[in-house]
Amino acid sequence: MMRQDSNDETEDVSLFDADEETSRRPKKTKIKHPLASFFHLFFRVSAILVYLLCDLISGSFIACMVTIILLLSCDFWAVKNITGRLLVGLRWWNQVDDDGKSHWVYESRKAGSGKNVTSDAESRIFWLGLITCPIIWVIFAFTALFSLKIKWLAVVIMGVSLQGANLYGYIKCKVGTRKNLTSIATNYLGSQFLKKTFSRDAQPES
Repeated sequence: MMRQDSNDETEDVSLFDADEETSRRPKKTKIKHPLASFFHLFFRVSAILVYLLCDLISGSFIACMVTIILLLSCDFWAVKNITGRLLVGLRWWNQVDDDGKSHWVYESRKAGSGKNVTSDAESRIFWLGLITCPIIWVIFAFTALFSLKIKWLAVVIMGVSLQGANLYGYIKCKVGTRKNLTSIATNYLGSQFLKKTFSRDAQPES
């Protein structure tokens, strides 16, 4: 399903049809995308380790800061564009229409027809990394603020912003899909109720 914040319209979408061929694999517990699973955690965990071990790795604050920013940027791009769609079948982005209006789009792969290529193991890896790391950066932000490490505050804020943006986007994808399914079910039950009501009223009296 696809959602846009500018209106309530929804429509079915197909995410990366070329990847649907891998859906023939029957086991949902296998890690079908080991490379994507690795890099989903590699960049964000590496950025945290560099932040914690900066004094041991290098005495240069600038070198550590640049390294952390590069790792955070690579993580943001990889999670937003690659690992999200491969591991859990979700994707989000921003687009500008012909009128110049900006729209946020939250997309999920259509379920059913045997085309669900996600696995339980990959889903756990994705959500664990997606939720845990922003929480760690928030802790770093409070630590830097109260310990008066002001020079690290800009780096920590970037970590919270980039990883928090991905977390927010994918939560919107997940919650939006459930809302759409609930809306469809509600509309269907309502239409069935109205149909039965009108059919009873239309019956001729004997």
